[in-house]
Amino acid sequence: MTQPTAMQRGARTLTHGQRLLIRRLTARAAAWVRAGRRTDLEGIAAILGCIVRLVVLAAGAYGAWLLIRRWPAVLWVLVPLWCWAAIRAIPGEDEETPEEDASAPQATEAQREQLLTLVRDLIGDRPGVHLSTLLDHLQKHGQGEGWTIALLRTRLPLLGVPVRKSVKVARRVAYGVHRDDLPQPSPAEAQQDAA
Repeated sequence: MTQPTAMQRGARTLTHGQRLLIRRLTARAAAWVRAGRRTDLEGIAAILGCIVRLVVLAAGAYGAWLLIRRWPAVLWVLVPLWCWAAIRAIPGEDEETPEEDASAPQATEAQREQLLTLVRDLIGDRPGVHLSTLLDHLQKHGQGEGWTIALLRTRLPLLGVPVRKSVKVARRVAYGVHRDDLPQPSPAEAQQDAA
């Protein structure tokens, strides 16, 4: 088998970065839309915020399409910016992103709610929680054995928990989960908290 050329390796790197970037942007957009749900209301009124946020995202995408269609020269700026963002999305060598484990079990809704409750408890009255703190807590309670911060960073968005690159807690900035990005608690969870 022949070794890939530098151009092929670069194309694979850019493709990998684009996949990571699209996954992050999709997870953030989904979390932002989910955060529009109101737990104090019922029926269509409860999801009206989500619908408005979806309309805002669709209008933004349509506006970008119109801009590119009207002035295609703007792609000379947008394409290099996209490539730069895709390359920046690739973790450094010290924080290697593990390959997705196809045999990893999918979390149920109840497990997802438990994870969100844990994250909210760890955040408390602070703006967020660092992934290192979350990983330490999980490992102290017999979960996440052998996990790294990079693995946790890739798995949390798949479970609906958005991760930010810069979360400041106790004057330290690191990867973490910010309070503003968390979806609202489910009505059942809100009733349990009130009890």
